[in-house]
Amino acid sequence: MYYDKRFQKDPHFPLIAFNQEQIKSCTTGGYLLAEKSKFEAISQRLINLDMQTLQNISRRMEDGDHVIPKTDEEKSCFQLIKDLHHVGSHVKGSLTNKKYMRNELWSLISYAGAPSWFITFAPADNMHPISLYYADIEEKFNPEIRDYSTRYKLMAENPVAGARFFHFMVQMFIKHVVQHTLDFMERQVHTMEWLNNKVV
Repeated sequence: MYYDKRFQKDPHFPLIAFNQEQIKSCTTGGYLLAEKSKFEAISQRLINLDMQTLQNISRRMEDGDHVIPKTDEEKSCFQLIKDLHHVGSHVKGSLTNKKYMRNELWSLISYAGAPSWFITFAPADNMHPISLYYADIEEKFNPEIRDYSTRYKLMAENPVAGARFFHFMVQMFIKHVVQHTLDFMERQVHTMEWLNNKVV
């Protein structure tokens, strides 16, 4: 958030920052796993792992087979995969993290039902003066109309400004549109409950 946007305009900074966050999360997950009482059993599984069995399982999975562990070696390999999932679940962007998010999504749909309506929300960042202010290095806000090439250049050089603008617009939409709708629905529910009580 420096005034000259040096980090926002650096093409490598987001990748490096995200990579460092993943390393930290992976270290945290490994530490939590190591602190558990079953860490000794996990380390023994790693030492005694049958690489030929693991390669055989990987090859069968690549061919699309549904592999069910039968032998002790296969069960040990599957248990080791579960141990790795425990570490990977803490790492954003990992396959395990995505799998856990999908499970949470299906659980939410099972509990609350499928969503009944969708909204496509796509504000034009290269047209709005707020996003252009986020992308520029000027400290004073000036909602002037800029030419086509200047607007596109500002947004192309600073993708963080587009993300900040989208986040701001979504927050405003939720606060002023969705919350208003939720308040209205809540009042309707209270009214129906009051009428039902009167009838009873």
